[in-house]
Amino acid sequence: MEFSNLIIYALIILREFTIIFVLIHMIYKRREPSSMIAWLLFLILVPYLALVLYFIFGTRKVKSKYKKENISVNRKNHTSGTEEFEIYKSATNGKMELFFDYIESYNEFVKSINEAKKNIYICTYVFKYDSVTKEIISLLEEKVKQGVEVKILIDSLGSLYTYLFQNRFKTLKSLGAEIKFFMPIFQIPFRNYINLRNHRKIYIFDNQKVLSGGVNLSNEYFGKEYIKDRWEDILFSCKGSCVEDFFTIFASDWYYATKQRLSFDLIPIYEDGNDKIKVIPSGPDVKTDVLYETILNKIFMAKSRIWIVTPYFIPNETLTKALIIAKHKGVDVKLITPKHSNHILADLTRSSFLRELQDNYIDVMLYRGRMLHAKAILFDDKWAMVGSVNIDNRSLFLNYEVTTFVSSIESISKIEAWMDELVENSIIGINSASHTRVLVENLMRIVAPQI
Repeated sequence: MEFSNLIIYALIILREFTIIFVLIHMIYKRREPSSMIAWLLFLILVPYLALVLYFIFGTRKVKSKYKKENISVNRKNHTSGTEEFEIYKSATNGKMELFFDYIESYNEFVKSINEAKKNIYICTYVFKYDSVTKEIISLLEEKVKQGVEVKILIDSLGSLYTYLFQNRFKTLKSLGAEIKFFMPIFQIPFRNYINLRNHRKIYIFDNQKVLSGGVNLSNEYFGKEYIKDRWEDILFSCKGSCVEDFFTIFASDWYYATKQRLSFDLIPIYEDGNDKIKVIPSGPDVKTDVLYETILNKIFMAKSRIWIVTPYFIPNETLTKALIIAKHKGVDVKLITPKHSNHILADLTRSSFLRELQDNYIDVMLYRGRMLHAKAILFDDKWAMVGSVNIDNRSLFLNYEVTTFVSSIESISKIEAWMDELVENSIIGINSASHTRVLVENLMRIVAPQI
């Protein structure tokens, strides 16, 4: 047998072993069927490249880090399977304030920095160096000079340009602020998982007030003056016992990035408000998919409405079917998403899911205004969900995320009014498409779990 033929046979055998090995690994890790199909197709087409990428992008859980148990959601021990998760029972009293206007959001952020006396902890996915963040950096420099402890944790991939050019923080660092990047791309390659990004937005002030939501730190999200193309998003403030939950999540991420442990010191103690608030993290550092399970449970338990606002809608089959079942039960199911997002591939991939919802008489509203980056869900008149989580596989199963459930007449009323405004500036339904485009959209479902 010629040497060239031996090489060909060896490569064929290696390809088969590669496919079998990855298949066994996915079965052992209990991967979802849709995710397995996407990877197997990739392995068949480009087996050797796919094997390398699988071990870079295929992992979605890592070892648990320093964190407290009270950030988990407990379940009731009922055999009927119809009871809700104990969100209300495990929720704490507090006070939430919502900001939908980006100038108000910016003013609240600046106010929170200026009022801080002891510490400022920042965790963000995007931290661009622009006109808005220059002012924020300047404010933080003044706070450090006043003796305020400043710690900033930035995702290295979400803020790649900032990560590559860290000299912009030179003065702030020299004054004593600590600035770290989550999973640095070019450091400790075997410890990092480039596919698992920290998408959380947590801004803590004096351990007694938290700002969170979908707002990153850049000119796209907020500022002190009107700009036409600034994005539509939600920032909210929380006070009360929930602050310690946010701190625990931040401390966990900070420890993972720095090996430094932080302690929670609440001075002064804030009196709890009347809002019921439950903070739920999700991601590789959470053992189970408790947020995903909670969303599914809330969908199945809904009696009157499920209104969803999300910039990217690429759900899995289970979530799609849950929404369709809710609609068939008579629940008012409404999806509000941008007509065109900032990701063309995500828009193409979502189309098949939007058509499926539309075929089942679910209201698909395509927002015509500026980029809609907000994430929120209303479940009946009981609970609202706000935070960093998009309704897509990346947010629900890969990224480090944090979401807050609130039961409050005032908060739910404000979110409902805001959603009504979005609907008024939306078109109803996705346009019909050619057979070729529908075929392409349906094929995109295969790669949807990886987008």
